[in-house]
Amino acid sequence: MSVNRSFEDVVAEGAAVPTEGWDFSWFEGRASEERPSWGYAASAGERLARAEAVLDIQTGGGEVLDFVLGRAEPARPVLAAATEGWPPNVAKATALLRPRGVVVVAAADDAPLPFADGTFDLVLSRHPVRPYWDEIARVLRPGGRYFAQHVGPASVFELVEYFLGPLPKEVRSARDPERERADAEAAGLEVAGLRAERLRMEFHDIAAVVHFLRKVVWVVPGFTVEAYEPQLRALHERIEKEGPFVAHSTRHLFDVRKPG
Repeated sequence: MSVNRSFEDVVAEGAAVPTEGWDFSWFEGRASEERPSWGYAASAGERLARAEAVLDIQTGGGEVLDFVLGRAEPARPVLAAATEGWPPNVAKATALLRPRGVVVVAAADDAPLPFADGTFDLVLSRHPVRPYWDEIARVLRPGGRYFAQHVGPASVFELVEYFLGPLPKEVRSARDPERERADAEAAGLEVAGLRAERLRMEFHDIAAVVHFLRKVVWVVPGFTVEAYEPQLRALHERIEKEGPFVAHSTRHLFDVRKPG
């Protein structure tokens, strides 16, 4: 927390935290976010325990897949693979997941998946940049499942629009779950389940805001402390005076099947 500390000191702390991987434990006591009621990682672990070949798309630092594999033990798929596009995360995921027998493949987020047709009976993903449904359908076996938690429309837009100003309707409606459902069906997949929730977030100091925007780079593209110093200073003063900055994330859960 930033009690009795200067703006410069608190911002510097947020700017110094490493951003690799998807470990959010640093935010403890500084920021909070409600979790979706469906418990994605635990549910994914149950599915993984029954799978023979598993792929985790855009695994980040591998933390979620590592947890999922732990939940599935002693069951273990014959083949487990993961993709990741950011080099620091590729190295982190490889170090974490290799002892579990997972092959981590460096692959750009917008590139075709580097696997043969029909390789996997389970494909997982938590917060992909966007789902490439044709590629997901291609690498799934007939009867295979895609089980994933996606970021929904206008997620954290209270924070986004604080820095960027009001955004047009087409930007606010991006990542719409019903649009993604239509895209999945157009790729020949069947949507067996789709759930969506809006969840409260709180930022308790400006260091948490700085670290969040550095870590989740698509929220405010091109964010730097220098570029947004006036807005950060004003938000710091607001939090000090009024309490936590409140935003809302949106999430949706896909359970998708490839016919066969």
